[in-house]
Amino acid sequence: FYADSTMYSKRFKLTPAVVYKNSYSATNNYLTINKGKKDGIQQDFGVITSKGIIGIIDNTSKNYATVLSILSKKSRINAKLKNSNHIGSLTWNGKTPEFVQLIDVSKFAPVKVGDTIVTGGQSSIFPKGINIGSIESFETDISGDTYTIQVRLFNDMTNIGTIYILENRDRDEILKLQRSSNE
Repeated sequence: FYADSTMYSKRFKLTPAVVYKNSYSATNNYLTINKGKKDGIQQDFGVITSKGIIGIIDNTSKNYATVLSILSKKSRINAKLKNSNHIGSLTWNGKTPEFVQLIDVSKFAPVKVGDTIVTGGQSSIFPKGINIGSIESFETDISGDTYTIQVRLFNDMTNIGTIYILENRDRDEILKLQRSSNE
């Protein structure tokens, strides 16, 4: 699946599902999939295809679940440049289903058109290094301290069939540890 998929397979369980409905032209887009609570699917599980990320499980019923698409103004996902450890937040400006934006990337990052953007791994939802897309263009923001990067998605978000749900087997342990550190 991915370069270091053996590491993922120990920590992440993959469940295939079929997309029942997919929206991509609203401000906050969702997919509906044919797996739900009876399949062990829970809120905040990550959703990917073999090409890259799709979104995060938002709601579940017995047999179905809704996925908050990366094409949503509500979506914010930790992502990084594949060639360095410079991170940012993946957002969507609502303009086109082909592009998302990576914001808050340090001006010291070695940003080049054509480079790959991957998940940053700084959450319990997605492992590090899952593909997102490639850099189409970039500009410094008003402050001059960070870049806003246009990312061309590897997935055609208007044509999604089979997806994979990622369950982090260590999620509860990680969240419990983070909660105790914040007290």
